[in-house]
Amino acid sequence: MTENAPSFGLLLFPNVTQLDLTGPYEVLARVPGAQVHLLWKTLDPVRSDTGLTILPTATLADAPRLDLLLVPGGGGINALLTDEEVLSFLADRASGTRYLSGICTGSLVLGAAGLLEGKRAGTHWASRGFLPAFGATPVAERVVVDGTLFTGGGVTAGIDVALRIVGELFGEQAAKLVQLAIEYDPKPPFDAGSPAGAGEGVAADLLARMRPMLDARAAAVAAGVEALRRRRSRRAG
Repeated sequence: MTENAPSFGLLLFPNVTQLDLTGPYEVLARVPGAQVHLLWKTLDPVRSDTGLTILPTATLADAPRLDLLLVPGGGGINALLTDEEVLSFLADRASGTRYLSGICTGSLVLGAAGLLEGKRAGTHWASRGFLPAFGATPVAERVVVDGTLFTGGGVTAGIDVALRIVGELFGEQAAKLVQLAIEYDPKPPFDAGSPAGAGEGVAADLLARMRPMLDARAAAVAAGVEALRRRRSRRAG
């Protein structure tokens, strides 16, 4: 399958953080012969959390066989943590997909689907503390690899994750060719991409601004954990 026409599936959903999606998309779409599918329940336009409208290319029901299934993050993940259709799709497809990936808070969706139990995983630094609720061990790294599971930190880390996956599938040379083609050579003007680099004051300011969102996420994670418990109980019964 991967030798001829690699097939990559990226979940698209309302209020996704578009760079979580489009960063990996840009990398994966440059793999020769690659088919990149943007998957959602319908083919209707989907609005990102900053207003960018994106068109799905396939529905969950019609999704083809995939080499990679990737879940981005964003404010919209709260609703996905108890969305039976999405979680069932992820759980059903995970066993037949060569690689599984969560970008930013997309990792929490994988957790709600029961796919992080006993796994090392990463996510956005402000949501890392939610990972243990789904049985995962949180890791403070930009890219976290546990077997065939690739997870990453917030937003821009999706580019790094996708390059690592391309390297795993097709070799280092192929990944380097893609990286050079997109001139991915980041040199940010400030060392503020992590709480440690940004400093205590900046981190505290941002956390204060994020508090309503994080409180809502905590409630959504609790609901997701309970929904996962019920699904497992039904299967066991």
